[in-house]
Amino acid sequence: MLISVVMLLLTVVFVSAVVFLFPYNPTTPPKANSSGWTQQGVKEVVNGNNQFAIKLYKELENKNQGNIFFSPYSTSSAMAMVYEGARGKTADEIKNVFQFPDYNVLRPNFARIYNDINGNHKDYTLRTGNALWVEKTFHLLPDYMKTVEEYYGGKAVNLDFKNEPERSRQTINNFIARQTNNKIKNLIPPGMIDPNTRIVITDSVYFKGTWEWKFDKKNTANKEFKITPSEKVNVPMMVMEGRFFNYADLGDLQLLELPYKGDKLSMIILLPKGSLSSIESNLTADNLKEWEGRMNKAALKEIEVPKFKFKTKYFMRNDLESLGMPTAFSSSADFSGMDGRRDLFIGQVIHQAYIEVNEEKTEAAAATAVTIRTTAIDRPEPKIKFIADHPFIFLIQQNDTGNILFMGRVVDPSK
Repeated sequence: MLISVVMLLLTVVFVSAVVFLFPYNPTTPPKANSSGWTQQGVKEVVNGNNQFAIKLYKELENKNQGNIFFSPYSTSSAMAMVYEGARGKTADEIKNVFQFPDYNVLRPNFARIYNDINGNHKDYTLRTGNALWVEKTFHLLPDYMKTVEEYYGGKAVNLDFKNEPERSRQTINNFIARQTNNKIKNLIPPGMIDPNTRIVITDSVYFKGTWEWKFDKKNTANKEFKITPSEKVNVPMMVMEGRFFNYADLGDLQLLELPYKGDKLSMIILLPKGSLSSIESNLTADNLKEWEGRMNKAALKEIEVPKFKFKTKYFMRNDLESLGMPTAFSSSADFSGMDGRRDLFIGQVIHQAYIEVNEEKTEAAAATAVTIRTTAIDRPEPKIKFIADHPFIFLIQQNDTGNILFMGRVVDPSK
């Protein structure tokens, strides 16, 4: 009995020590101050995020032949906190790459989107959280800390980067894992934190939602997926028949919206009738918005979508430099808004993501619907088919604003 009591006390002490190192409960992010937000302001922030989503997708597409998956929202959220401490040319480049509006628009409306993501969702799980991990001997400016906490929910915690860099790395990684239901593990690799590290800024986003209309597992069967006209692979294809969905046939491209239960989020699939590259070359934020605007309710005779699950990890320094913000990664960087000096620069931007799509649900994580009822009226037999048996682009977005939370492409669903 005595041993059990001692072990219990030690466990409580250990858990308390671990929790003490976290800025807040990983699954209960703090609220941000969204007073002063406007619908137009949210629209501007969403438009900037979506433009960045397409730019980053194209940058990754140029360097990757296979599957792609990332969260533009997570990356933008982390860099918005970095942007708050940037000055001069450094700030100008970050603003241009991420299409951030002016501060008076960015702050309350980013906070509004953040609070909306972290709202009470009875039909699905969706949350995001920000944090600042600061070397215990390093002092951030009070105004910077206040801004990041007030508008981005980014609470700060001190770690001992100088003497215990590995323990600090594990603490941050454990926090991210807890935030993302253990889907994002080991975000920061060994050696990335060393005694010269002063600040690590993190963001995570996690989503788990069931389809409004689930695919029947009995209909799932192995079928050919054409990676290229000459390269094929057998994968489990989910099948659904006789449903009304938002759909558009644009000649060389089919669009399909698959809503999640709760009517707030959807997956949009962009399925080319030819090669994927023909669509990617015309992919812009404006074109995507125009394409989605042409979707209407349509009766689809058959839908086939592959089951897939994969992880991605990107070290984005080169990508962001290529997109137009090299100064932040150089000795010329100006982050004096953080500490009042000019001796800080970005070492690396790491982004890790996970997605699983099956008959019942989608689960997605990263660290950076309309209900149709049939009537008794006779209708012609639907003839439209949506057979996603070749590479396609997909994104998960908030329906009311169009804010893209996740984006990717499936080239080989077997990997």
